Amino acid sequence: MRTRLLVLAKTPVPGRVKTRLCPPCTPAEAATLAAAALADTVDTVSSTTGADPVLVIEGDLPAPAGWARIPQRGGSLGARIANAFADTAVPGMPSLLIGMDTPQVTPAVLGAAIGLLAGDGTDAVLGLAEDGGWWALGLRDPACAGLVRDVPTSTPQTGELTLKALRGLRITHLPVLRDVDTIEDARAVAAMRPESRFAGVLAARGERQPAAASR
Repeated sequence: MRTRLLVLAKTPVPGRVKTRLCPPCTPAEAATLAAAALADTVDTVSSTTGADPVLVIEGDLPAPAGWARIPQRGGSLGARIANAFADTAVPGMPSLLIGMDTPQVTPAVLGAAIGLLAGDGTDAVLGLAEDGGWWALGLRDPACAGLVRDVPTSTPQTGELTLKALRGLRITHLPVLRDVDTIEDARAVAAMRPESRFAGVLAARGERQPAAASR
């Protein structure tokens, strides 16, 4: 069974993305890092078996080749998430949504999530983030996304509240990942994937990865 794999993203415009990286980054540097994170995420999704990829975008960024594209719709982030599921739903097909803040995610992790949603024992998959939020939400029935519409986002309790909103569904947890919000997050994530575009952009601004600094 194939799965709609949604990437919720913002067009990387200086001053509108990754503002918590500033300082030490300039708005232009933060936007370049965001663009690299999105490019790494697109590559990973494109390499994931069983995925029908959709870019759910705020702004005018075009879709990658072979991808569908829809604009984000709604005021709050919770509304945009719920609407993304609703606007891309295909009858009988599960949906998995991720953002552009975890460029370290791999096709194996996403493929495992797709496999779980195709099985008989899981209604939802949830990948919690180290900061208390979540980085991935997958639903066998995309209509269930309405349950998270009013969950507060970007708080240390977002993951816990999302689990409560999905109570009654059979939930399987994905690996906990670290979102890129601060420069410390960026350094840690770059060290996990030193070959990535994201790590290359961070290195280009003179950053030293934690592993190199400890030697």
